Amino acid sequence: MKKILLSVVLGVTTVAMGQTSPAPPAQGQSTTPPAGQAAAAQGAAAPAQAAAPAAQAQAPAQAPVIKDPAEYNAYVAAAQAKDPNAKISGMEAFLTQYPNSVMKNQALEILLGTYQQAGNVKKAVETAVKLVAAEPCPVPALFLLTFVNRASAQGGDPNGKQESVDAGKYGQQGLDCLPKYTKPEGVSDADYQTQVKTMKENFLAGVGWAALQTQDYPKAEDNLKQAIDANPPDSQKDLGLIYPLALSYLSQKPPDYQNGIWWATRAAAVAPAQNEPALEKYAHGQYIKYRQDEEGWPELMAAAKEGTQVPIKPPLTPADQAHKMIADTNDAEGKPHPEKMDFATWEFILSNGSQEDQDVVWSGAKDKDGKVVAEGIKGKAVAMNGTIISTTPTEFQIAGSQDDIDAKKADITLQFEDKVPPRLIPKDGASFDFQGEPASYTPSPFMMVMDKGRLVNTKPAAPAHKPAAGHKPASQ
Repeated sequence: MKKILLSVVLGVTTVAMGQTSPAPPAQGQSTTPPAGQAAAAQGAAAPAQAAAPAAQAQAPAQAPVIKDPAEYNAYVAAAQAKDPNAKISGMEAFLTQYPNSVMKNQALEILLGTYQQAGNVKKAVETAVKLVAAEPCPVPALFLLTFVNRASAQGGDPNGKQESVDAGKYGQQGLDCLPKYTKPEGVSDADYQTQVKTMKENFLAGVGWAALQTQDYPKAEDNLKQAIDANPPDSQKDLGLIYPLALSYLSQKPPDYQNGIWWATRAAAVAPAQNEPALEKYAHGQYIKYRQDEEGWPELMAAAKEGTQVPIKPPLTPADQAHKMIADTNDAEGKPHPEKMDFATWEFILSNGSQEDQDVVWSGAKDKDGKVVAEGIKGKAVAMNGTIISTTPTEFQIAGSQDDIDAKKADITLQFEDKVPPRLIPKDGASFDFQGEPASYTPSPFMMVMDKGRLVNTKPAAPAHKPAAGHKPASQ
């Protein structure tokens, strides 16, 4: 499976973190916001430190309360530190000294946000892992872990296999927890909705990417498409989503060419300059594989650059291809020239073309006024090269197209008016030059009978590949 290799810059991801500064708890009481919404408490004013038993009795049972004055002071000092480095060292020291503190989760959330603000991705990830282990649904931490693991895996990290697994694990946990995520204090409704859409996109992307690595293509397709739909328009330009989605469509059996080619082409359209040629080559190759020709490709690329999905014309039927092969030989007056075709093309048209097109190649065609508009191949002396399948003194079974040569299958019966001398009869499997006149043919399985056969010394062009149904011959 092809893997996307992108230059990924792991920037600071703070979209899911609250922007306000909650006041730290009083000694013996709690004013801490709900778990999962704590932010870096920069500049928070310390409350009075006198314990109030009555207030403590009225505090909600589930709310954390710091009873130890030393623990309280250490937490407040770290939370109120204005310098990020001081806040980090203070919170790390607090967690080391008080590993079982009731404020552990809040301290980890503050530490996570501060590491992100400082641009220390490694420490932010380490802290997020601790927070996920300590709290059932820390959505911002899950957001960060999903994003970083997926981005690292897509960037070609040597540990990409495990990172992909982790991206899927944290992404699924994030999707399960996202309905429980409430608006952080101080965040507007509009910003909150943006946060939710961004987080949903990220979680779906993690699950989809992980599924792609395990070759669960339907699951990858479902989640990656939902990720693209979750947060437009930016998600519809995200190469880290678009290209994996294309692979998930095209890797299925049978491939979904319509959607897969579109998203592969869209990936090429939005890719950075260094990635564009390889992605366009891949998309174009899939287009040719599906269509068997270039028709519509420039229009598809133009639509991909505009971002407007358009349907891809289905491939030509074998009969349509046969008709096109004839038209490709037309001269300036529109007259077909079957004599310009190689044997493999004759075989394809006589096997797959409409009766009218078969007649054009075989016996020619006339217009409504009786004027000859095409001269067929029947009865015309034809010089060829082929491979002997079997022989008698008066008849050779020959493979004339390259595909039948490879399959050791005869597609020509060459008949001689006189016996061929034994010394001139080629051995089975030998390549030799001959001449004959097409006399009759059977479309399926294909066999052309040529009479007035004779051996010749002049060697014509090598045999062409016979196209399978739905494919053009190599010479076309």
